[in-house]
Amino acid sequence: MTKSTTWLKSSRSDANDNCVEVARFACGRIAVRDSKQHGRGPVLEFTHSAWDALLARVKSGECDKHRGLPELLE
Repeated sequence: MTKSTTWLKSSRSDANDNCVEVARFACGRIAVRDSKQHGRGPVLEFTHSAWDALLARVKSGECDKHRGLPELLE
């Protein structure tokens, strides 16, 4: 990650910074971080294929809160 990395936050985020920010690194990876950390927290990096797979799961509802939770707890 470089100082010149541009982080984008959703225009739908609230005034309390309760959202994530996304950036594309020069190497082509997609990065995600918690906006509440103000650039001091951890960064998750994804390849393009992993990012596409994550977005597909989110859009399908597979990542909705509590979905599949009972199976994970068994």
